[in-house]
Amino acid sequence: MAPCPIVNVLHLDDALIVVDKPAGLLAVPGRGEAGRDNLAARVHAQFADALVVHRLDMSTSGLMLFARGAAAQRQLSTAFANGEVAKQYVAVVEGRLQHDRGVIDAPLAADWPNRPRQVVDRERGKPSLTHWCVRERAAESTRLLLEPASGRTHQLRVHLQWLGHPIRGDALYAPAPLRAQRLLLHATRLALRHPQTGNACQFNSEPGF
Repeated sequence: MAPCPIVNVLHLDDALIVVDKPAGLLAVPGRGEAGRDNLAARVHAQFADALVVHRLDMSTSGLMLFARGAAAQRQLSTAFANGEVAKQYVAVVEGRLQHDRGVIDAPLAADWPNRPRQVVDRERGKPSLTHWCVRERAAESTRLLLEPASGRTHQLRVHLQWLGHPIRGDALYAPAPLRAQRLLLHATRLALRHPQTGNACQFNSEPGF
């Protein structure tokens, strides 16, 4: 059996593991043979007590946190569910946004005929809120810092498309040509209370784009 690929571990202690997920790698097991290689399996191969707390889309890179043991998993999962974990993402979107910052308040629901796509749906969608601010403007694109206040499936990708500025490289939501070899979305910051000590923790990862 081939050795499991090395995981880029950014932080390790008795309660949690923070790793840098590459774009194009599943966060958790998927269907078929291709789904056997995923970040959760790679982390578990090195740390047998590692348990999944949250997920990133396959196309998204950046910070992912794992708990060490069931007690830490319960605490961290509760913190995510209660909005006690601050998350920031960097994205490069099509076009130049005129304002420096804003809020996208648009409820999201599954687009059942076109799964796994999601859509803005005012009638049956779940409340979804994204804060954004401009980091840099280029001739035909804008680099944004995104802070989701909720954690819906594909939230950032759908919200930016709905705003008229899809994330570059998004095979689901951006029109062709995609103008990027990958989805230009990266989980750049996580801030939370440590499940054992209660101390404030912050983890950072700069995007490779």
